[in-house]
Order: sequence, then C-alpha cells, then structure tokens
Amino acid sequence: MTARSAQTASAVLMIRPLHFGFNPQTAASNTFQVRPSEPPLQLREQALAESAALQALLSRHGVRVLVFDDRPSPQTPDALFPNNWFSTHSDGTLVLYPMAAANRRAERRPEFIATLRRELGVRRVLDLTGFEAEGKFLEGTGSLVLDRVHRVAYAAQSARTDPAVVAAFAAAMDYRPVQFCTAPQNGQPVYHTNVVMALGTTAAVVCLDAIADGAQRDMVATALGAGGRQLVTITCEQMNRFAGNLLELRGADGQPLWVMSTQAFSALRPDQRQQLLTDGAALLHTPLPTIELVGGGSARCLLGELFHPPLE
Repeated sequence: MTARSAQTASAVLMIRPLHFGFNPQTAASNTFQVRPSEPPLQLREQALAESAALQALLSRHGVRVLVFDDRPSPQTPDALFPNNWFSTHSDGTLVLYPMAAANRRAERRPEFIATLRRELGVRRVLDLTGFEAEGKFLEGTGSLVLDRVHRVAYAAQSARTDPAVVAAFAAAMDYRPVQFCTAPQNGQPVYHTNVVMALGTTAAVVCLDAIADGAQRDMVATALGAGGRQLVTITCEQMNRFAGNLLELRGADGQPLWVMSTQAFSALRPDQRQQLLTDGAALLHTPLPTIELVGGGSARCLLGELFHPPLE
C-alpha cells in the first residue's frame, strides 16, 4: 500500500439533506454558526443545491460518491455532516462515535450502518457511543485529524472532544494521540480539530496561531514535521474562513485532489495554494455559503471517507 492510498480515500459518503437548518443544540459550542433570517424551506433548498454541486464536482474528477438520503423522521438538521458519527479504516474497521448534541445521535441510522458494513466489507465495529452516557464525546473525523500513515491522531480538546475518548480510540486503533488546546474564539475553544488543520500525503495545513500554549504549539509542529509533510501555516482569520477545513482525496487516476469551499480557496494566499499544488495535485472548490454560515461547517465536514480493507 502506498502512502497516498493509506492516507487518502478515493470514495466518500455524502448525505442528501432533508431537514437542514440552524441547530441550537450545537450553536453553544460552534461559534461559526449564525442564526439565519431566511425561511426554513429556502435554507433547505440552498443547502441541497450546495451539497449537490460538491457531489457533482467530486464525481467529475473521479471520486466515487455514495449518497444516502436523510429520513423524514426524526428530524436531523446536521445530517449532511456524516463524518462526525463514523469513520472507516483500511483494516476493515468501522468506528461509531459519541455525539455531543442529542438531536445529532439519530444520524447514526441502523440502515446506513448496515449499508456501510456491506459496501465496505467491514470486519470489525468499534462502538464508542457508550461514552454518551458519561457525558463524554468524540465527533469522528471532526474531532480527530488522522495521520493514517504514521498512526498519529491529532485532537483539539473541546466540549465535543474528550481526552478520555481520544485515549480509548487511540488504544483500540493503535494510534498515538497528540492532544492540544485552542485559544478561545468568541469565548469558546475551536469546536472541531478539522477546522484547525488538515493532513494530506505531502502537505499539512494548520493554524498554529490557534493553539493556545506555546509548548503544545511546538509539539504539534514537531509531530507534523516528523511525518515528512510540508507545513502550510494559516492565520486565525484564514481559519475562520474555513481554510483549514480541507480534505485530500484521490481521483480515479490516483491524482491528489484538495477539496474545499470557494470561501476557503479565496482565503488562501497564492503561495499557500502553490504549496498544495505538489505531486500533480488539483485544488477543487465550490461555494457553500449557506452550509458554512448556518451549519458552521465546510467542505471537509460534508465528506465521510470510505476505506476498503485490502482484498484477500
């Protein structure tokens, strides 16, 4: 297995939103969310169009997109962010995660899980959802940014990312945890690690300025450097425009594809974009203004990576 095939997926899961809207249960910890003035039906139509445009963009570049339709009941306003409730791994493991907002836990629909198990040939399910009863949470690859090649799990502590659950994941999956705290943004730590940083095969995008403690900042930079990746350091202002909420995927020909919103692309300086354009990479972007403003998440949050175990 090459480093690229180990780190980056060539297929993703997306959820076609049915009930997208402002979620007050998540807004307390997600300062990126803004209460909208548009009527609910308009918001849903806009989110559906933005999600469909991202799906079409990926498909045109050879990424396989598995699409599930949200269900009428119970209503799940954040269902289009599937990477928070599951992750898949090339050893055949499916991980299910504890979610902080009670109205998000219904996103883990049994029929969705059954389809993933069948489609991916899942060999093991690591179910961490029992931590919800203890008030401890870990929201998938929102809370965890994984160096799958070197087995390092980066985690920014917040109400949604509990150190004990990070440790449980790391022990079960043989990862080394690198945990840190972020400086408050509007009174709250950054709600998800994947807003602060993104890892590709040869580059790592990171907002070191968002890490509150100098020793922790050095620890993260050292760990990223030890992985051999070129660091693309962004400012807090760029982070707040979702320039850290990127995902590297692989097209049908193996081409690396950095996926982001148009807002994130515009926030990156030309020299930063050039740092990502190595090894034949392409930068893909599409506008996601409604999803970013109302949902408080961007392109990476819309994509659940799908890894298959190797064929016997």
